[in-house]
Amino acid sequence: MEYISTRGKMKPIGFQEAVLMGLASDGGLVLPTHLPDVSAQFEAWKALSYPELAFEVISLFATDIPEEHLRKLIEESYATFTHAEVTPSVSVGDVYILELFHGPTLAFKDVALQLLGNLFSYILEQQGGELNILGATSGDTGSAAIEGVRGKSNINIFMMYPAGRTSPIQEKQMTSVLDDNVYNIALDGTFDDCQYIMKTLFADVPYKQQYHLGAVNSVNWARVLAQMVYYFYAGFRVMEQTKSESVRFAVPTGNFGDILAGYLAKQMGLPVSELLLATNENDILTRFFSTGTYGKAEVVSTISPSMDIQVASNFERYLYYRLDADSEKVASLMEQFKEQGSLSVEKDEAGGIDPLFRAIRGGTPETLEVISRYYEQYAYVLDPHTALGVYAAESAPSSVPTICLATAHPAKFTETIERAIGCPSEHPKLASIKEAPTRSCALPNEVDAIRAYVSEHV
Repeated sequence: MEYISTRGKMKPIGFQEAVLMGLASDGGLVLPTHLPDVSAQFEAWKALSYPELAFEVISLFATDIPEEHLRKLIEESYATFTHAEVTPSVSVGDVYILELFHGPTLAFKDVALQLLGNLFSYILEQQGGELNILGATSGDTGSAAIEGVRGKSNINIFMMYPAGRTSPIQEKQMTSVLDDNVYNIALDGTFDDCQYIMKTLFADVPYKQQYHLGAVNSVNWARVLAQMVYYFYAGFRVMEQTKSESVRFAVPTGNFGDILAGYLAKQMGLPVSELLLATNENDILTRFFSTGTYGKAEVVSTISPSMDIQVASNFERYLYYRLDADSEKVASLMEQFKEQGSLSVEKDEAGGIDPLFRAIRGGTPETLEVISRYYEQYAYVLDPHTALGVYAAESAPSSVPTICLATAHPAKFTETIERAIGCPSEHPKLASIKEAPTRSCALPNEVDAIRAYVSEHV
């Protein structure tokens, strides 16, 4: 399997190079040259454990890693999860909750970043060299990425986060990691500012090459690939339980990476009837799927901070498929978006944008109401992001079984949970770091400030 850029100005590369590259050399995003149809393999795949299924899916795309090495990497990555199924689906009321928070940092990002950290180590062992990871986080990516690479030789990680705009526990999970190869940067700005700086430095090819920059954000193809696995795993389990021939997924999203993984699983043959895209007040994606216009707005701070994003980094990958792989048009539209802050696509014959997607916006009142009601009716505590996915599912009832992605453990958002149900949610892992010492560096919202900081510390 080879990889190309959404903007069409990069020669095809292999999987290992794609993993190290992160953002494509022409400023676009890396994608495989094709998506295989795997529907003929479903009967065999249904009986597999999560690591076994992950190997079958990922091996289709990681063709330059020997099978025995890839299998070992995957097994080691998911041995860190505390649930035997890794990502179990739990029946709660009228929906199934796909619990993606059983990894080391209690967030869905662990599913991909435990594997990505091991992939980085493996590739560097094979090829030599070093890697300096530059990342941006709105909350959970930071701690999951740090956990995946902390203490690893030949790897440093520089993680930017918007100062004061993550939950206190999310920040503590990052800044309490004191390994010598971990650098946390509290940026005086929003997540979109962090992401803009990251992409700007990656687009500076001489700087990227000189300092061996690598990416852990979902601009890295391996992130999306790893997330595709749990769509297959959950789909198989729920279809078997309900005797249904299809499922639909409700996905809280800010950066579009998690729901893009479901979109790609659908293209590979998974019988997905609908993808419900849930946003909070930062609703650029809801507006796009309603109007066809993708336009920036000011970032609003909410009680679902990981979704406080107005520029979705994975949207470009979807745009590539939406425009029938016309890389020139993608590049033109993304340049327009950079200059003008908006772009538009034509609606289809039915007057819509994409029949697979239904986008639904929720806000703070809806989030708190859903958390409160599910606790009272089912004794189940939802985190504020997952609650928006459940709200979307309830707003669009269907006879097709609905799987709502639970993206984080509720204990990561104690203030919001206590506000909704009257008592905090707790987890021993998080309790153990409350008094831990921390280390971070506060920097201004300036590209050159981050450039100088990275240069000084590698």
